[in-house]
Amino acid sequence: MKVREVIKRLEADGWQMVHTRGGHRQFKHPEKPGRVTIAGKPSDDLAPGTLNSIFKQAGWKP
Repeated sequence: MKVREVIKRLEADGWQMVHTRGGHRQFKHPEKPGRVTIAGKPSDDLAPGTLNSIFKQAGWKP
């Protein structure tokens, strides 16, 4: 899955980008706890372990 696709999915679920530094973006949800960090260019493919970690941070089932 591409970084771009994960960002679209997060934003559709209500997550908002709150911080960017270099290739890392942090998203925060108004109701869910914590932040989700995504690294890489929008066209990059995410490794399976990284994708699972993002899903876990967002509270989604992989």
